[in-house]
Amino acid sequence: MMRYGHYNQRARFFRRAGCVAIFVFALSLWGALSIAREAMSGLGFPSSAIFVVAAVIGVAGMVLLFGSMMRGFGRPLREIMDAADRVAEGDYTARVRETGPPPIRSLAAAFNTMTTRLGANDAQRRQLMADVSHELRTPLTIMQGRLEGLLDGVYPRDEQHLEDVLEETRVLSRLVEDLRTLALSEAGALNLRKEATDLAILASDVVRAFAADADTKNVTLRADASADLPLVDVDPIRIREVLTNLVSNALRHTPAGGHVTIAISPEMEVRVENTGPAIAPEDLERIFDRFYKGAESRGSGLGLTIAKNLVEAYGGTIKAESEV
Repeated sequence: MMRYGHYNQRARFFRRAGCVAIFVFALSLWGALSIAREAMSGLGFPSSAIFVVAAVIGVAGMVLLFGSMMRGFGRPLREIMDAADRVAEGDYTARVRETGPPPIRSLAAAFNTMTTRLGANDAQRRQLMADVSHELRTPLTIMQGRLEGLLDGVYPRDEQHLEDVLEETRVLSRLVEDLRTLALSEAGALNLRKEATDLAILASDVVRAFAADADTKNVTLRADASADLPLVDVDPIRIREVLTNLVSNALRHTPAGGHVTIAISPEMEVRVENTGPAIAPEDLERIFDRFYKGAESRGSGLGLTIAKNLVEAYGGTIKAESEV
């Protein structure tokens, strides 16, 4: 039924185009007859001869004009419509030749651009589904294996093994929440509750939250910000999430004896700096891509993507720099 509807619409389009062409041809014929009659009357030809010659000229002009229009508009439009049918059936490789008059060439170029983007979005969607499946499978597999081990008596049913299973549920819960935040931010549907916020206090709170982890790794973690920074109108929960993701990532890649610093300049530029091995250039270019992880990364690959989306939701920018 859907294809039949498409063909009906196409038939109506060409019928209307044909009516317009006939109207143009009629005007052309009338003009040709008028011009020929005036010219031949001035030369003294009889009326019958004038009519025959004018008719021949008019018909020839109509045929030439019709052929030109069909070549210039009809064929390229038919190619575009055929390609559109292929796209509707899920074939995003459909492309059309960019030929014909300038408007038709522009339409063909726009169509090719559209199908290219649709193809890229479809490939990205498929990759996202594969990545999400992989990331969800890992904690679920660990939980299943440990629970089966507890039931079969392979592992003792003590507090430590139950805590291990509980930790995997926390990993799963964080991953699901990260996916939800990512989906909302990319759809522009993230609810931002802005209020006057002191970024220096926010940075100090994040430092206190990670103090125990930093001590365990023997890493110095501190905040470097002036006490008289102006208040900014942001959602403190979301900005805290940005800092949490950046600091967590920095601590993960900082060796013992190193340091991580949250620095806030008077111009309200926030920098999370850490010491450690440099990021490879090929990783630096894709560091904010979702699910992209370097060879040594153990995270989900979503933290930096979420940080980027949250910062850009406020009209800000975020970037990564690395020096050996």
